Amino acid sequence: MTALLEIEGLQAAYGESQVLFGLDLTIAEGQVVTLLGRNGMGKSTTVRAVCGLGGASPKAGRIRFRGEDIAGLPPDAVARRGIALVPEGRQVFPNLTVREHLVAFAANRAGARDPWTPDKVFAFFPQLRERADNLGNQLSGGEQQMLAIGRALTTNPRLLILDEATEGLAPLIREEIWRCLDTLRSAGQTILVIDKYVERLIRLADHHTLIERGRVAWRGSSAELDADHGIWHRYLGI
Repeated sequence: MTALLEIEGLQAAYGESQVLFGLDLTIAEGQVVTLLGRNGMGKSTTVRAVCGLGGASPKAGRIRFRGEDIAGLPPDAVARRGIALVPEGRQVFPNLTVREHLVAFAANRAGARDPWTPDKVFAFFPQLRERADNLGNQLSGGEQQMLAIGRALTTNPRLLILDEATEGLAPLIREEIWRCLDTLRSAGQTILVIDKYVERLIRLADHHTLIERGRVAWRGSSAELDADHGIWHRYLGI
């Protein structure tokens, strides 16, 4: 399988406070991969370093996307190369309608044959079609999460990153998000997921990387993670 994202020896810090200490992570085209660990272990810092978001400054190591070194690029440059982030906390714009969110981010830079468009997102999330003219701050938490995912999809990303996409959602809405991710996986979308619901992630993902204090503590397949619940207790506190 062709590597899409390759992180090698990544060190990252917030000012003088170092968070990542030589992290390695590889995601192949078409894979669904998780990055797991307790809070404060460096998961979101890894995502911020990949996406060029402020604060998480790479100090050493490489971040290659489709063979190009993207470490230190600004967020817009990273996005143009085909990485889309569904951020923790959703971060929808309160003064834009659902339709405006989707139209504003729509792009098909990779030349996909059947690209994600606002109408295709509405078909994927029918609830958003019903709320198309509502402002971001008029949506429920679940609707905002659907919008955050739909907004990312309209950029037609090669890599979709979801940082705690099911956090704080009601169980029924959470299951709907999982079903959507299953559908995306079946369509061949490459995905990196950060979440805490290990049982559900085992059914979704191909490969898992667990980190502790900014270092890789364990990596393996879903079958391997499912077979050893001691790993869950040791590194995830479950």
